[in-house]
Amino acid sequence: MLRIIPFFTTEAQLIAALKRGENRAHKLVYERFSGKMLAVCTRYCTNRDDAEEVMLDGFMRVFEKIGQFREDGSFEGWIRRIMVTESLMFLRRNKQLRQEVALDDMLIEPDYDWADATLNENDLLGLIGQLPEGYRSIFNLYAIESYTHAEIAELLGISEGTSKSQLSRARALLQASLKKLEQQQHNERTYQKTAS
Repeated sequence: MLRIIPFFTTEAQLIAALKRGENRAHKLVYERFSGKMLAVCTRYCTNRDDAEEVMLDGFMRVFEKIGQFREDGSFEGWIRRIMVTESLMFLRRNKQLRQEVALDDMLIEPDYDWADATLNENDLLGLIGQLPEGYRSIFNLYAIESYTHAEIAELLGISEGTSKSQLSRARALLQASLKKLEQQQHNERTYQKTAS
């Protein structure tokens, strides 16, 4: 007996199949969005295993809550918000969300022209990944996900002022990391020239 596999030609058909609980639709959504959503989770949970766990929990939440999706917005954006929320819940459960560090040497201003010419996306993501969990979460929410400080405060159960100060500290740490990377690369270039 020949079995016909349904083909979802539109996102609306795919969403309707999800709402009916069709496993093939679940599989297709996972295959289509898992790479992007793992990247989202990895920005919050730097440990790859934790990020994968959060992503899987996020997809379970997507499938459980699909009935709440209003089709007037972006489906991918809706999934992304669920992944961000799951990441934050994971960090909160593991008490990693509110770490703070001292900002002793943060007045050093990096050379942004050098950074523009030298840094690639992976370098920048690596620097963001080195931030403490709380700073990284707020930086990601504000700078990458475009949440407002009011939305961040509500999501994390903090004040808007705390959100703003954590973002400021995250930026200062990124600037210090950028300056340090710049100095390391300058030293390497100098060494290579003198060794030649």
